[in-house]
Amino acid sequence: MSNSETKEATLRQLYTELNKHCASADYDKALKAANKIIGLDATEWKAAKCKLVCLIQSGKFMEVLKFLERGTSIPDTTFEKAYSEYRLNRPEDAYRTIQAVVNGPEQWAGLAPNLQELLAQILYRLERYDECFELYRTIIKNTHDDYDDERRANMSAVAANLAGSGLAPTNLPEDTYELTYNAACALAGRREYGEAERKLRTSEKLCRDSLEEDGATEEDIIDEITIIKVQLAYCLQMQGRVKEASALYADALRHKTNDAALTAVVSNNLVVINRDQNVFDSRKKMKVATSKQAEQKLTARQRKTIAFNNYLLTYYASPAECGVLAGRIANAHPELEFQALLVRASVLARDKKYREAIDLLEGYAERLPADRADELLQVQFALVQLQLVAGNRKAAIETLESLGEERYQPGVVSALVTLHLGLDNKQAASEILRSAVEWYKRQKSGSAISDADLSDMWRQAASFHLRGGQPETAAKSLEELLRTHPNDMKLLAQLVIAYAQFYPKRAQQASKRLPALETLTTVSEIDALEATNWMMIAKAVRRKQPGAGGRTTGDQSPGVGTPSADQQQQLVRKQKRKKRKGKLPKNYIIGVQPDPERWLPRYERAGYRKKRDRRVKEVIKGSQGTASGQADQFDMSKAYNQTKNSPATPGASGVTQLEQIAAAAAATRQLPRKNQHKKKKGGKH
Repeated sequence: MSNSETKEATLRQLYTELNKHCASADYDKALKAANKIIGLDATEWKAAKCKLVCLIQSGKFMEVLKFLERGTSIPDTTFEKAYSEYRLNRPEDAYRTIQAVVNGPEQWAGLAPNLQELLAQILYRLERYDECFELYRTIIKNTHDDYDDERRANMSAVAANLAGSGLAPTNLPEDTYELTYNAACALAGRREYGEAERKLRTSEKLCRDSLEEDGATEEDIIDEITIIKVQLAYCLQMQGRVKEASALYADALRHKTNDAALTAVVSNNLVVINRDQNVFDSRKKMKVATSKQAEQKLTARQRKTIAFNNYLLTYYASPAECGVLAGRIANAHPELEFQALLVRASVLARDKKYREAIDLLEGYAERLPADRADELLQVQFALVQLQLVAGNRKAAIETLESLGEERYQPGVVSALVTLHLGLDNKQAASEILRSAVEWYKRQKSGSAISDADLSDMWRQAASFHLRGGQPETAAKSLEELLRTHPNDMKLLAQLVIAYAQFYPKRAQQASKRLPALETLTTVSEIDALEATNWMMIAKAVRRKQPGAGGRTTGDQSPGVGTPSADQQQQLVRKQKRKKRKGKLPKNYIIGVQPDPERWLPRYERAGYRKKRDRRVKEVIKGSQGTASGQADQFDMSKAYNQTKNSPATPGASGVTQLEQIAAAAAATRQLPRKNQHKKKKGGKH
């Protein structure tokens, strides 16, 4: 047998072996067979194609790219190369590989179906959702096979990501749990969290029922439901139901899902709930959220949010690291440079380094280009806050007045007026309000400012100027208000008051538009006001006689204020009402005079005797131990008899002796009561 025949027989045998291994999905043995074929003949492109498929099925994407770089005889390897780059998390390279085949989106319809499916996935990873949605719409229109449900689910996922931009369609089907879940995500993107919560609970029930019908295990069901519960927890958190959200997040972490992106999102949201509490636990969770494995699966918006939350956590956990981490955030996410700068200024302000914080913000403001006016405005507001915290009101006023036309914003006007009044500069506050009113009159329209904000500002300006004695300026504000609120009689009355101070004729003309007094108050209202007890003293209420109609007075002459029939019946019923007798003591005896000392304390009654304290020796017992003169002095009976038998003679002080005795007795009754029940130190009572 010749060499060519031997080679052909060997190739035939190897192809048979390769076909058998591919049919049994034994890709390692199939790869060995393909390598043998390529070793015998490098032009065998079918074997090379099988080698690429085996490498892809084995997850060896880097070897696929290396094999293609060496050059092969395979006719078209666009799909294999782009797919390998996509799986290696290089979507930009994969997009360029496919773009080399076509000349723009207008030719995407001419791609092979597998390349269209792959391109849609690449566009989704690149977050070009509008182009991705249009491509999926084309694929679904032109393709009909067993994967239609997956394509519809992917298209609804793209629509959910478009919800925040307002370009998402709202008529997507919801007949599967995936479609219902994506519809709920779209509602959450539009901040309709209540409706999103309802759809997520429906999706959870549909998911469980569908998987149970397919015979899935409980572990697989929980793994599929976890992502729905995490999204539900997010909706609850945004509605302020933090405890319910925390419980769902904890369950998701306890399940230990293999989805790194889901774990990162849960960890980040728990850190947000913790805020400045449980900092140690938050740092562990943030370490999981910022891992490389998670970053590959997260979208750019999610990565940016997690990075900034990590920086905010550093503000609470380790303020010294804020300066280092700010530079990293600015390099990775340039759009977060300003937010990182604010955190650094906050760290300096917390350490009372206000001058350094102000210099930091002023230096950043000088570097800002003219097209970033919104960011410059935020910097200036941050400077005002720092200046106020430092106690420098004048500098804060200067910063606000340097805002140009932005200083006529209602909030800025209010701040300036408050600061000027705090410095007792009423003239400057009045000038701020006057210039703001004039500016809005020139603008004719409030631009982005609502009419409600302007109305409130004009009301405050009118009241301020009326109190400050500037009726002309107040009248201008009230005139502007009446243009938008022509039926507000309170404003019209204020305008009449303002006109009356400098233009009486116009005040008289304006007062004609006020309603008549008869339309504002009626006779019945006047009677009701006069009948209210809180408007009169009790004596006037008793004297007042209600009449059948008209006003009543205190005059009781007949014919004025005649009571009605109902009122007469009430008076008769009141007169017939019997007076209830008072209660008598239980031991009361009729006809016996009560004790006149019944209201006196016991120790002040005549028959009260003090208990003797045996431990205290009696100092005075009769005449023992005292002189005779002293005994007479303390014997009150003698003094009483003497005054009784002799006429009252004025003493040296002008007070009779009997009055002295009475005063002494009264003074004795007014002495404070001594504690009669002292506890003995020993023995029985």
